[in-house]
Amino acid sequence: MNEEHFKKIISHAKEFGFIFPSSEIYDGLGATYDYGQNGVELKNNIKKYWWRSMVQMNENIVGIDSAIFMHPNTWKASGHIDAFNDPLIDNKDSKKRYRADILIEDHIQKIENKINKELIKGKKRFGEDFNEAEFKATNPNIIRRNKEIKKIEEEMELAFKNDDLNAIYQLIINLGITCPLSGSKNWTDVRQFNLMFKTELGSVSGESSSIFLRPETAQGIFVNYLNVQKTGRKKIPFGIAQIGKAFRNEIIARQFIFRMREFEQMEMQFFITPGTQEKWYEFWKKERMKWHKALGIPQELLRFHDHIKLAHYADAASDIEFKFPFGFKELEGIHSRTDFDLKQHEDLSKKKLRYFDPEKNESYIPYVIETSIGLDRMFLALLAYSLKEEELEDGSSRTVLSLPYSLAPNKASILPLVKKDGLAEKAKTIFNSLKTQYNCIYDEKDSIGKRYRRNDALGTPFCITIDYDTLKDLAVTVRERDTMSQERIKIDDLNNFIDSKVNMNLLF
Repeated sequence: MNEEHFKKIISHAKEFGFIFPSSEIYDGLGATYDYGQNGVELKNNIKKYWWRSMVQMNENIVGIDSAIFMHPNTWKASGHIDAFNDPLIDNKDSKKRYRADILIEDHIQKIENKINKELIKGKKRFGEDFNEAEFKATNPNIIRRNKEIKKIEEEMELAFKNDDLNAIYQLIINLGITCPLSGSKNWTDVRQFNLMFKTELGSVSGESSSIFLRPETAQGIFVNYLNVQKTGRKKIPFGIAQIGKAFRNEIIARQFIFRMREFEQMEMQFFITPGTQEKWYEFWKKERMKWHKALGIPQELLRFHDHIKLAHYADAASDIEFKFPFGFKELEGIHSRTDFDLKQHEDLSKKKLRYFDPEKNESYIPYVIETSIGLDRMFLALLAYSLKEEELEDGSSRTVLSLPYSLAPNKASILPLVKKDGLAEKAKTIFNSLKTQYNCIYDEKDSIGKRYRRNDALGTPFCITIDYDTLKDLAVTVRERDTMSQERIKIDDLNNFIDSKVNMNLLF
């Protein structure tokens, strides 16, 4: 784990108005965060990129916005009331609570880290002649550790498949897994913990009924599937997309905004003909990986990870994982959900949720391929990848947030060289001409060098300096964030210049 980098991300996020601890004046509330003035802009831009690529760019995908509160039978049908549980385990010495599966996965990650160290040694030893595939196949330490991982994964898969909590406990004991806080192996038995938040609907306690805060946004799509299909005259295959809040009473919320009890999802459910799920599953895996790479995230920071434990609704599932400072973790899930959800809702509601296929002249319950990405996790991945400390040629250093230009909270910062002699007034005129097209910053405080550094840390792609020559030649100096190069641009050409660099269409 790169603990120092993770600490810098958290500190930077607060210092520059991206993320604040929620209710901080009251000492905060565990695992809840507020998005600040720059954070909300970055978050909205991620949403725009996802929505445009998923809905606007696909003629057979539409969007909805369903309610957070849903009829309790929704969660009975979906299996959340009976099966939405995490395996909970407590350490008797530290009094800390953990998810048993996460403890085992973290143990596997430690073994994978040892394999990576062997690879680094091999690269140093053989240099340009290093053959990674051959090295993995012949190195006895790597072979032994890969066998160890495979054995753990097989035991873990069997235990979860059989809902054998004692087997999960025994696996933790046999692996010698210790509490990350105390180092103790003194564990309680593993037990199930339901993750849904329960609340009351109604104004008077005695007259109210119990409902749940939705633990996922997907069910809002499923219960509206027929409404959308009929009103939109949609033919299979077609998809329904949604961005919205979900709530889970996590056993242990941790790692900043990576795992929270209130979070936001960007999900798309793609309805298909039964029997075609393998083709569409592979299609959406490729499409979603392409979406992430379009942001400039290097291949070595992304990978697919097939699920060991399949959810009760899935016949195939894979995660796109990102290499966070604390290791590779899930960023987005692609799941083949079969016809489980619609079938369950049809059975419990007694309403027909079938699709009449005119080509086959038959009715059937569609199968579903789901893509589900955590918006907060995507936000954190971008911060982790983009935040850099750079050494400059003059011996100084700078902090730069090298976000993709089209996602940056502000596209340009308008900087009068000084506040007098008409430069501030000219800068205001330029700011007002650009603000209708882009989020811009107007900044006249401190030296121009300090203002450059502040905008580097904010991720602003362009700094536009208005100097004395501007009053004569009607041109400005435009400084580019990543290269720090500067060029003179006519004021009348500014809009086209910025658009050619920051337009979201450049990502497609």
